[in-house]
Amino acid sequence: DAPRSLPIDGRVEVRWTDPAQFSDIRYSGNRWQASRGTWVMQLAEHLRESAGKRLPAGTQLEVEITDVRRAGMYEPWHGIRLQDARILRDHYPPRMDLRFRLLGADDAVLAQGERELVDGAFLMRSTSLGDSDPLRYEKAMIDRWLRDEFGRDAHVAATP
Repeated sequence: DAPRSLPIDGRVEVRWTDPAQFSDIRYSGNRWQASRGTWVMQLAEHLRESAGKRLPAGTQLEVEITDVRRAGMYEPWHGIRLQDARILRDHYPPRMDLRFRLLGADDAVLAQGERELVDGAFLMRSTSLGDSDPLRYEKAMIDRWLRDEFGRDAHVAATP
């Protein structure tokens, strides 16, 4: 019954497939804990906000998130005290699969494709001291994709 898209607002539309089928919930080690909260919506809102800052004038972006695996994993074998703790290890990187279309002012498709985002070096990247956002690794991965895909200064990169 949860929403499958953000309300349309501005030039970036973000929607997602059924979160119950996302890898993070299906293979988490603690399905109940993994499905708690509004993390899908928070990632979608971050994607919309960050993408809106990078798009060339007159363009629109449509993104559909098809899978998410957040950084870390639940390891219930550590005992009752840690069964609800997400353990961060380098072999549990954040991942996201998505489809996108970049449309020009005349609705012509300027770029489109499917991307599999993975940040295998997420634990080696610096984060701000005191950054306690539980989605900081996923948000940083999204920001890197947007920068690589659409450039630093709102210029579209060529898409195969």
